[in-house]
Amino acid sequence: MGARLKLFLQEALRSVTSNVSTALAATMTVLIGMFLLGLFIALGTWVTSYTNDVKRQLIVNAYFCTQTDPACDKEATTAQINAVHNTIVAMPEVKSAEFISKEEALAIETKRHPEIVESLTTNPLPASFKIIPKRGEDVGKIAAALDPLPAGVGKVAYGKKTADRVLKVAKVIGAIFIFGSLILIVASIILIANTIRLSIYARRREIEVMKLVGATNWFVRGPFVLEGLLTGLVGSLAAIVLLVLAKEVALPAVIEHSTLTNDEVHALAFPLIALILIGTSLVIGAVGSGITLRRFLKV
Repeated sequence: MGARLKLFLQEALRSVTSNVSTALAATMTVLIGMFLLGLFIALGTWVTSYTNDVKRQLIVNAYFCTQTDPACDKEATTAQINAVHNTIVAMPEVKSAEFISKEEALAIETKRHPEIVESLTTNPLPASFKIIPKRGEDVGKIAAALDPLPAGVGKVAYGKKTADRVLKVAKVIGAIFIFGSLILIVASIILIANTIRLSIYARRREIEVMKLVGATNWFVRGPFVLEGLLTGLVGSLAAIVLLVLAKEVALPAVIEHSTLTNDEVHALAFPLIALILIGTSLVIGAVGSGITLRRFLKV
């Protein structure tokens, strides 16, 4: 087994050194494809993280009745508040429910809009439950579960238009990320297959002779698959070097001028991206070589 692998490696290196221009073209193809894929993964995972952070900010507010609320007969009682709390926490979609009293609501508004609050003689703000869903997609279900309104609740709000827009954008971004990654991978396979085809075509007579003297398909395919693996590995490592340079030089300047920086928002860890690129490039190299070689094995 070791001798055969050594033979395959020698043949692969001989093919690379005897067809430098073809090997360089294949390597550059992988480099460009993996560099673009790396950028796409980094950008795509960052945008996905950002949309997930926005979805985490989607909440449902259940406002209780007040004496000044024309839609209610009287202010919500403690018993009604407790009953609503039990109803909310029993929902499987709810992560937590925070009770905000009338006094806490007034203090929050005082910090946000002191110019409005300072002119008030009484506290018109209602007590409420700030309902945090397990998933942003569940805000509509939670609001629907509170319809009709429980006793003591004057209004349930979750910013339906904003929530629907955020969730729709998140779905579109996820679809674009998956579709774009598949397109880059397929394009890289096709490009490297066409490039390696030149190397295989130049040695088609040698392949025919090997087949005629009894060489198995795997024995013929081995050096070319190994050549594809080497091409993919070198191309991906070069792409990773370029991504490191972009990460260290360009990224700080972009972050400095960005208003979307957030500790909760981040792209996929770079070492993991590098491993994905190396693994993908090896698969692309092997598959590209294998696909191209199939027609020449039919002797």
